[in-house]
Amino acid sequence: MNVQEAIEVLDTQITNPSLGLPEQIFQFFSRNTPMVNVDLLIKDENKRTLLSWRDATSGSGWHVPGGIIRFKESFEYRIKKVAELEIGSAVRFDPIPIAFNQVILEQITRGHFISFLYKCFLSSDFIPPNKGLSEREPGFLQWHNSCPDNLIKVHKMYIPYF
Repeated sequence: MNVQEAIEVLDTQITNPSLGLPEQIFQFFSRNTPMVNVDLLIKDENKRTLLSWRDATSGSGWHVPGGIIRFKESFEYRIKKVAELEIGSAVRFDPIPIAFNQVILEQITRGHFISFLYKCFLSSDFIPPNKGLSEREPGFLQWHNSCPDNLIKVHKMYIPYF
């Protein structure tokens, strides 16, 4: 199969890239190009930070909620979707990122990111919706008064913001 034929096959598999890519195609692109993502530094009025537990190929630990921007999607829209999907609530956010970083990992798949960190706010009245999840299960949410020791390695770049 030549390159043009491969492109034609890909075009038949991607019906609406703004809704996301099929997993195998996403994995292919994430092995061959940097991904752009938003990370949400969610604080309350008590200066606590809301983190989620993650089990990843690069290691398990607490992480800042975030997500990869899809085709023709604004930063603001992805921030709202991440909040909805990962914490089940809307957040207030500053539209100007407080940091941006290039992340290059040893792993091949999902190994290169351009990450934008946004300062977000959620009231301390927010109770994480952890129905049925144990503390070390992916998606478990918890408020933290300081940076936990077991923050995932890739998010250690955010320690100064805790």
